[in-house]
Amino acid sequence: MRIDLLTKEYPPEIYGGAGVHVTELVRALRTDLDVVVRCFGAPRSDADTFAYPVPVELAGANPTLATLGVDLQMAQDVAGADVVHSHTWYANGAGHFAKLLHGIPHVVTAHSLEPLRPWKAEQLGGGYRVSSWIEKTAFEAADAVIAVSDGMRRDILRSYPSLDEAKVQVVYNGIDLEQWKPLVDLDVVRALGIDPDRPSVVFVGRITRQKGLPYLLRAAAALPPEVQLVLCAGAPDTPGILAEVTAGVEALQQTRTGVVWINRLLSQPELAAVLTNGTAFVCPSIYEPLGIVNLEAMACGLAVVGTATGGIPEVVADGETGRLVPIDQMTDGTGTPLDPDRFVADLARTLTEVVSDPARAAEMGRAGRIRAEREFGWSQIATRTREIYASLL
Repeated sequence: MRIDLLTKEYPPEIYGGAGVHVTELVRALRTDLDVVVRCFGAPRSDADTFAYPVPVELAGANPTLATLGVDLQMAQDVAGADVVHSHTWYANGAGHFAKLLHGIPHVVTAHSLEPLRPWKAEQLGGGYRVSSWIEKTAFEAADAVIAVSDGMRRDILRSYPSLDEAKVQVVYNGIDLEQWKPLVDLDVVRALGIDPDRPSVVFVGRITRQKGLPYLLRAAAALPPEVQLVLCAGAPDTPGILAEVTAGVEALQQTRTGVVWINRLLSQPELAAVLTNGTAFVCPSIYEPLGIVNLEAMACGLAVVGTATGGIPEVVADGETGRLVPIDQMTDGTGTPLDPDRFVADLARTLTEVVSDPARAAEMGRAGRIRAEREFGWSQIATRTREIYASLL
């Protein structure tokens, strides 16, 4: 069985959870399947891995049209595959075209949904209507749609009600448990400006509306003064959201010490050291299909405080591996809290409770590592994915 896996992100060009997912899935599947990777960007040196640049003629076009230019090249080259499997709307067009062109089954993995990210219109302009059309067309024609959580499956069926429910199956995101594990390296921590002797709340994520960073910055003002806030945050979607976060960080730094903003992409060992040194990890997202960063934190033995939305409650066992923060949200696709002040207050209160009891936080962190090992190893996820491929042939 030859599987052509289509993705925008692939090492070394990874900037989000979807790229991490694809990387680990490919590694796990290649133990017994012929997997060809087709990705965006610069040439790769790995075997059976092919990268596609944006056509020169589309270099200055709207990003969605540039994406379609890459998709057309990918679709042509899928000839000879038994199944084509695409990840994110960037590659969904290529998967759909390949299905039509070559007459093979198309599997889509949903890492997020365009209807639930309307703020992307700030980034893409009219291109957001194009990306939404690509996703809708590919999902509705796909032979199987994989959701990374039960929450994501519900969102898919709500967003695309014409889909056959039987085609939408849940296969969780996973975590490399050998790579992600507790790593004590105080020299690395200090070099990043973090005081290892102070408690810390750690955030990791892109600067985008869905990650809820502005709410966290407001909540952090109410944390005990000895608590550090460590923000591993970069890759802003727009200048506007970057300006908003910058202003929030600067305002916070005027009232408290220990606000550390790391805006470069940390290496895996650096990030593992930061997580291991933390007291609590925070995921204040207003939209999160699952959240690989939560799994990374759990695997490093860190208690997780996350918003009770999307797939986060399927990862964080409230009171056991961390805490869930309640949120009532608008149903217009933005996920905006109906009462932002209440959400901020609940987030601050929950974080304060966790960091104020470091022994209990450590206990939840140990339980998180055990849960990651039991539920989210890549071997189980690869097995389930193979079963879906086989069912289509």
